[in-house]
Amino acid sequence: MTTLFIAEKPSMARELARCLPPPQQRGNGFIRTGGGIVTWAYGHVLQQAEPQDYDGRYKTWRAEDLPIIPQTWKLLVSPASKDQFRIICQLIEQADTLVNAGDPDREGQLLIDEILDYIGNTKPVRRILLNALDEKSIHESLADLRDNGDFRHLKESALARSRADWLIGMNLSRAYTLAARRQGHKVVLPIGRVKTPTLALVVRRQRELDDFKPVTYYVVKADFRHPNGLITAQWQPKDTQAGLDPEGRVIDKAQAEELLSRLEADPGGTIAERKKTKKKEAQRLPLSLSALQVLAGRRYGYSPQQVLDTAQQLYERKLTTYPRSDCEYLPLNQRKDVPRILDNLRQIQAGQLPGWVSGADPSIKSRAWNDSRITAHHAIIPTTVRCDFAHLNAMQQHVYYLIAQAYIAQFYPLYEYDQTKITIEAAGEQFAAHGKIVTQWGWKELYRNDKNQEDDEAKGDLPAVRKGDKVRYEKGNVDQKQTKPPPRFTASTLLAAMKEIYKYVKDDSLKKKLKEVQGIGTEATRATIISELIQRKFLVEEGKKKYLKPTDMAYLLVDALPDAMVYPDETAIWEDRLYKMSEGKDSLDAFLADQIAFLKTLIAAAGKADMGRQKGEGRRCPKCGSMMILRHGKYGDFYGCSQYPSCRATEPVEAASPADIDKTYKCPRCRDGYFQKREGPYGVYWTCSTPSCHTRCADVDGVPSLYHNK
Repeated sequence: MTTLFIAEKPSMARELARCLPPPQQRGNGFIRTGGGIVTWAYGHVLQQAEPQDYDGRYKTWRAEDLPIIPQTWKLLVSPASKDQFRIICQLIEQADTLVNAGDPDREGQLLIDEILDYIGNTKPVRRILLNALDEKSIHESLADLRDNGDFRHLKESALARSRADWLIGMNLSRAYTLAARRQGHKVVLPIGRVKTPTLALVVRRQRELDDFKPVTYYVVKADFRHPNGLITAQWQPKDTQAGLDPEGRVIDKAQAEELLSRLEADPGGTIAERKKTKKKEAQRLPLSLSALQVLAGRRYGYSPQQVLDTAQQLYERKLTTYPRSDCEYLPLNQRKDVPRILDNLRQIQAGQLPGWVSGADPSIKSRAWNDSRITAHHAIIPTTVRCDFAHLNAMQQHVYYLIAQAYIAQFYPLYEYDQTKITIEAAGEQFAAHGKIVTQWGWKELYRNDKNQEDDEAKGDLPAVRKGDKVRYEKGNVDQKQTKPPPRFTASTLLAAMKEIYKYVKDDSLKKKLKEVQGIGTEATRATIISELIQRKFLVEEGKKKYLKPTDMAYLLVDALPDAMVYPDETAIWEDRLYKMSEGKDSLDAFLADQIAFLKTLIAAAGKADMGRQKGEGRRCPKCGSMMILRHGKYGDFYGCSQYPSCRATEPVEAASPADIDKTYKCPRCRDGYFQKREGPYGVYWTCSTPSCHTRCADVDGVPSLYHNK
């Protein structure tokens, strides 16, 4: 009886073959072992057919053909994988039993299953879940083969995602590109179900920054003397206080200074309340890929793609577990490996790892150990393979260190502190003072030196007081402050926003529901989506910290689309449905039917899309009210309706008055006119001011190209 293992990639196949009984013999596209044959794919061997593969007429983009909805979905063998696909098919014919050895996630499930579905396989199929590639983990997985049918819902979820991405991408990219071209923009607008709302996050943030006007406000701090010590408290103005802005900030300095005068005139005060609360904070969870990408970006400035690539390298070197994990929990059966993993980490002479391991208590069971939160894979942790740290490159060392640090933190106690609040009443007003004393550092001991750790342990304690105690005002001051603009996105903080998308939805009523959603995109695709937006020039990175800034094309695309595509509400709801489908709580057919209905409304909106340079500005058509576009005809420039050919209205371009003409650069052809700066669909250019002269030239460093370097 022959068993065929089909791995997702060659590296996984090699490690799997090493753990099967000997002898081992390498063949063309496979490895024969005493325990079966191991072959491999190269990622997706099959790819979605293009629209023109369904019907040749779709090769030309036409609005009347939309929406394009396949009645029967087609897959095509990738040209790069044609030979390996033929080998896989031959081996399947010879085998009695098959084993799906794709990555332990939705995509890994689909890319092997789609091969089996494509050839109409009827042979029994098992599933192996390889969360790590070290020998111990592989042997355990081989002893725990599952029925591949148990993962049918996981495959359907991945299939639904793939088809939804095709429907949105193929149809809306055509619909809105055609709309843009009708209005004079010579561009291609690639639209994605996840990519577009992600881009819109950056566009909206940039506009917030552009429109931001700092507000100056004032904070009153006062020192009150108590027999047991000095208390510094901050004024808490009432809602009815004069001189407040809508956010409750004091913007009238005179009101703040008047309060200090009243305190000096009447310095007596009373302790109105003293509240002391014991607080505990559970250990931070081990790392998912998103958490690792955000942490490495914040600490080392690495891009999400760099972190993913590095985590993959560590995985293939058997040093860490499966990298594309969206899980931050660990299965209970992993606890048996704790002593060995901690002992390996103790041997690494890097940073504070040896000291941290010495302070760890392996008997501590943090909230991370929870079988009910485990799906196909668990959090990223070190394996039982000893790490030769010195032979890793700097990026690999940093990423491994972060993974190890989060793992060790699971074996430290809770972080505990006492939080105190004192409320003082004086001069008819209330003042609040806050204190904090750490009683047990616990797991935060590992993160005390992290300069980005958002903690306020330095507050210190407050004097012991009782309600009703008397205090006396000694001195005070008015601190001038300014509101700060929202932070600019970097690649890593944008990825965090994709993960925590509930914070950015338009409909506030959805926030609570979507907080449990896995975000938009997947652990494996978020970094790629951000990289593509940068590569396609929709986003640029600026400065040492590589802040993201949208380009003109980004504004054009986002402004043209309806809210349903540029706000993440709908996408997040679809993602929630995909997650439920993976659990068997939604169906593929129902999901796609709803996706198609949603698609049709967006295509209808494309016909009405206004793609003027900025909405609400510019010349309007006298017939239909749409934007007028400056066009360049045989007899000179003119304004034409953006809805051409359905509306053929035109208007002449008014000649500029002599007083308005810039006479810096004389036209060398007609010698009567002067070059005037204009902006067109391809950017800035220069044209002669004489209507009968059609001389034009490019802009080079802010001057006409004919005058550049003169």
